[in-house]
Amino acid sequence: MAAGEEDPDSVHKLTHHLKKRRILQQPPRVVVQTKKIISKHANKIAKQADEHEQFLNKITYCLGVFCFGTFCYLLGSRPQDIPYLYCLFFIMVAPLRWIYYRIKKWHYYLFDFCYYANAIFMVMLMFYPSNEKLFMICFSFAEGPLSWALIVWRCSLVFSSIDKIISVLIHLLPGTVFFIVRWWDPSTFPHHSAEATGPWPAWPVVDTEHALWTWLFVVPLIAYSVWQMLYFLIVNGLRRQRLLNDPEIMTSFRELSRKASRANNIWWRISGLLGDNNRVIMYAVLQGMFTVATMALTVPMFKSYRMHICFELFKVAAAVWNGGNFLFDVMPKQVGKKKNTASKLIINNIKLNEDTNGVSPSNCASVSGFPTNLDRRTREQVQPLTGFPESKTVQNQDICALCRKLSSPALMDLQKLDGPNSYKAIETDEKKSSHDLSEDGNPASITCQEKSFSG
Repeated sequence: MAAGEEDPDSVHKLTHHLKKRRILQQPPRVVVQTKKIISKHANKIAKQADEHEQFLNKITYCLGVFCFGTFCYLLGSRPQDIPYLYCLFFIMVAPLRWIYYRIKKWHYYLFDFCYYANAIFMVMLMFYPSNEKLFMICFSFAEGPLSWALIVWRCSLVFSSIDKIISVLIHLLPGTVFFIVRWWDPSTFPHHSAEATGPWPAWPVVDTEHALWTWLFVVPLIAYSVWQMLYFLIVNGLRRQRLLNDPEIMTSFRELSRKASRANNIWWRISGLLGDNNRVIMYAVLQGMFTVATMALTVPMFKSYRMHICFELFKVAAAVWNGGNFLFDVMPKQVGKKKNTASKLIINNIKLNEDTNGVSPSNCASVSGFPTNLDRRTREQVQPLTGFPESKTVQNQDICALCRKLSSPALMDLQKLDGPNSYKAIETDEKKSSHDLSEDGNPASITCQEKSFSG
C-alpha cells in the first residue's frame, strides 16, 4: 500500500465503531417515548390553562389566601412545625417547577443560586438538624443573598399567580425557617439558660467573634464560589452552543441584560465597562459583590433578635408592596393590551355572506388609506395604479361589511383601475365615504388581504 493511503478495512471498522457508539449513546426507546408522552400532556395542560386563565386565577387566589392564613396560624401556634412545612413545600414545588420551566424554556433558571441554596437547606433540616456549623452556613445563605434578592429583584406577592407565589416563597420561607430555629423553636429552649441567652432563647450560642465571621461569612462565601464555578462550567461552558443555537432559552443573565439594555440604566453601563463581549464576567463580578455585602450583614443580624425580626417584617412588607404595584400598575396595562388584541382579532376576522361579485368574503385591511373625496391637488399627488406591480394580479376585491354598508369607494372593481384617470370613478360624497372613528380619532381599523392605496 502506498504511503498516505488508508486501509479500506480500517476505515470500515472505524465507521462501524462510530455508528455503534452513536447508537449506544442514544437514550433507550422507553425514555424517548416517555419524554414524548410527558411533553404532549404538558402542552395540552398548558393550552387548557390558557383557555381558562381567568377561572384558574380565581381558584389560585382563593387557595393562596387560604394557605397564607394557615401559615400565619401555624407561625403563632406551632412555630416548630414551620421547617417541616417548608420541606414539604419544596419537595412538591421543585419537580413541578422544572416541568413548567422546561415547557417555557426557562429551565436554566433552576441553576440559579436560590435553588442551590434551597437544596442545602433541605439537607440540613432533614439529615443534620443539630449541626450548628451547617446551620450557620444556611442562615447566612437564607438571610443574605436569598432574602435580599427578594427585595432587589422585586418579587411580588400576587395571590392570583402561582408562579409569583412560588418565587416569593422560595426566597422568603428559608429566612423565616431559620429565624424560627434561631429564636423561637421550643425544642432548643431548655438547652440554654436565660442568663446566657438573654430574654429570647437562642440556638446556637456562639461565644467568639471569630467563629461568627468564620461560619457566617468566610465558609458561606467559599460555598458560593463553588456554585459560581459550577454555574459557569455548565451554562457558559458545556451548554454554551445550545444557548447560542436557541435564543428563546432564557437564563438569568439574558433576562437581566434584556431589561437593562431596554432601560439603559446604570447597571447596563457598568456591565459594559470591559466591552460587550465581557458582560457575563462583569455580571459575575457584580453578583459577587452583592453576595459579599449581604453575607456581611448576617453577622450583626445573627446576634440581635430585634434587628432580625425587623428584617423579617421588612421582607414581607417589600413582597406585599411589590404585589400591590403589580396589581394596580402592571396588570391593568396587561389587561388593556389583551383587550386591544382581542378587538383587533374580531375586526380582522369579519366575514361576509356575499360580496358585490358573489365571491366568498376575505379579510379586509385598513381602508383608511383608500382615496376618498379626492380634489385636484390630491389627484396630482397620487401615483397611478399601474406603478404597482401588485395591480396586475388584483381581481374581484372582496369588500368588508362596513365598507359596503357605507358605500365606500372600496366597492369598485379594482380590475378597472389601471390609469391616471381611474380615480375619477371613485370620487364620492364625503359623508358616504367616511368611516366611523375610533375613540382615539383614527378610522376604524379593518384589514385587507390586498395592498391598500395611499391617498
